[in-house]
Amino acid sequence: MLRSVKGIMNYTVYAEDGEIGKCKDFLFDDELWTIRYMVADTGKWLPGRKVLISPISFGTPEWLSRRFSVKLTREQVENSPPLYEHEPVSRQYERKFFSFYGWPYYWAGRDVWGTVPCPPPMPIHPEKIEDVYEEGDKDPEKSHLRSVKEVTGYHIQAADGEIGHVEDYIVDDETWTIRYMVVDTRNWLPGRNVLVAPDWIESIAWTESRVHVNLSTEEVKNSPEYDPAEPVNREYEIRLYDFYGRPAYWK
Repeated sequence: MLRSVKGIMNYTVYAEDGEIGKCKDFLFDDELWTIRYMVADTGKWLPGRKVLISPISFGTPEWLSRRFSVKLTREQVENSPPLYEHEPVSRQYERKFFSFYGWPYYWAGRDVWGTVPCPPPMPIHPEKIEDVYEEGDKDPEKSHLRSVKEVTGYHIQAADGEIGHVEDYIVDDETWTIRYMVVDTRNWLPGRNVLVAPDWIESIAWTESRVHVNLSTEEVKNSPEYDPAEPVNREYEIRLYDFYGRPAYWK
């Protein structure tokens, strides 16, 4: 099912044996546009630490009670490799993190989650991780992680003018792939939000906080409007992709 990332922010995160904290941010891979980590704010429990939780350990969120369960214990979270608040998440750190939990590297393979399209449900033996890494990881030190909070607010540049800014993201809660950026066009088309798929992005100027899309302002203006109060269902997606004449990701 497709969900708003902004809507998940501040959910209370629960381990198998108690509360961890609050969902503070998500880190996504800017190559495959897939969420790789939730960042949890643990308050006074683990002060000064940035706690990362992989979708591999995500349970089924309780959307009505705003509760996000994870298949970890508080002890596992506390003993996982520490990452302090202002440190970047390097590939070296990620290898330590995945080795600690005994999980396969998501970047080792040709699919979204390495060798599978969804977060793998079962850990593999830690001894096997190095073999997968050697075979699949061509650039072991390069990280492609971006904060959804940081990218929110980036300007969206169409082929012939600016159309708005990034307001939110729509994510598939099975694969944790970002399917759309929600673009707020308030400075151009007041009160109107539109969706832009990552496949339609031409380039991103990270230093300029600007996303370039291969769409025209006229196309965006006439595209199916997105209503944040309504779910993004397949009927809406078909209208959206048909309007732009783009191949659908689900086919």
